Order: sequence, then structure tokens, then C-alpha cells
Amino acid sequence: MHAHTAADTAALLPYPELADALAEVLRLRQAGIAIAPPRLIMPLAEDGLLLVMPATDGEIAITKLATAHTRNAARGLPSIQAEVFVMESATGRRLFSLDGAVVTARRTAALSLLAARILAPDPSGALLIVGAGTLGRSHLDAFADGLGTRRVFIASRSRASAEALAAYAVGRGLDASVIVDVAAAATQASLIVTATTSATPVLPEAVRQDVMIAAVGAFKPGMAEVPPGLARAARVVVDSMEGRKPKPAT
Repeated sequence: MHAHTAADTAALLPYPELADALAEVLRLRQAGIAIAPPRLIMPLAEDGLLLVMPATDGEIAITKLATAHTRNAARGLPSIQAEVFVMESATGRRLFSLDGAVVTARRTAALSLLAARILAPDPSGALLIVGAGTLGRSHLDAFADGLGTRRVFIASRSRASAEALAAYAVGRGLDASVIVDVAAAATQASLIVTATTSATPVLPEAVRQDVMIAAVGAFKPGMAEVPPGLARAARVVVDSMEGRKPKPAT
């Protein structure tokens, strides 16, 4: 079995093509061909989680093993660590593995790209990213590659992280700036990505009527990136109903 490195995995999953592939997988799932049962979530020490996510389309079977530890940032460790194993469905023969952290970041951002293609009233407008970690960067890349995004506002609890992501964006040829006033930036952006683990809302109650928000950071019931009023006023779209309220396994 060949184990693909992080760089290999990224090269195999360009964002525009990955978004197209995700659209096809969602159609196969709706047709009952692709099967992905609810993920198993097991609590771990230090407020961590172990997640097991199997799926098959009849030809191949995959399993993603991931751990999520929100306290790892303070330890200088990645919050998400994961591997994806791909097997031949008919024999169980292991075909290859992928870097799970890269798959997670790129799949999440590619799904947001797909949503923006379909749902965003103005997909060519400015992008506001709240959260300058791995998901913030993957969404910047996905929207730049897939939508041609040129203007980016970046906010983060860590000024250093925001400046690093802005510098990366400028290196890509984008017009990027670090902002502190998220509410003001939200009036200028037609695309918003929240990529934080915040327990309190990171967006204002009121945003532009033509904005699309990809809220991708929260993965526990106690996390809340979007304020209740904004969520109630919005049209909410999810990729799977099973995944909308993750609960610890019992």
C-alpha cells in the first residue's frame, strides 16, 4: 500500500476538480449508491475527540481516522490529525493512504467552493475570512482557484496568524488585508468564511442580504460562530443531515 505524503495528497486534490467530484458524490449518495453512515465520535482526554468515518460506493471503501484537540494550538501541535485509508471494496485490498489532515482541509474548502458556485448571489465579490488557521488558508486557496477571488479581508484572534495568512495571500497575487472590525468588513464582503472553534459568535447579527456564509469551524454543540439572529434569518444549507448536530458516542 502506497502512503501519499501531505504534498502528494494536496497535488492529487486540486480545488476546482475536487468540488466537481464532491458534487458527483453527493448525487451518488442521494441515489443510494454512495453510502456514508454517521461518523462515530468518541471523547478523548484533554477535551479531544476520536472520529471514525467510513464510506463506500460499491467499488472502493474508505475510512478516515481523525483526532481533534482544540487545545493543541497552545502546545504547538496541529488541532486535526488524520489518515484516510482506501481499499478495494470487493477484496478489502489496501490500495493507498492519504494525509488525512490535508484531505480534511481540502474537502471542507472544496465543499464551500461548491456551495458558493451554487448558492452565492455574488461569487465574484470580496471574501472575509474569520480564523487564520489551516481551514482559513484552505478556503483562501479554494476560492482564489475556483472563483477567481481577488480581494480578501482576514480576521483572527492571533494578529500574527492573520498577518501570516495575509502575506501568503499577497504572495499569491491577492489584495489582502488584516482587519479588526469584522462588522465593518462584513458590509463589504459577499463571501464570508468562519473557520474558528469559538464558543461565542464571531459575526455580527446583521450582514449584507447578498452574502453567503460558509460556517465550517464549529464541530461541537458548545461552539457557535454564527449568532442566533443571523442563523434564524438565513437560509441554512447542510451537506448531510446526520452531520448537522455531532454528538459524543455513548
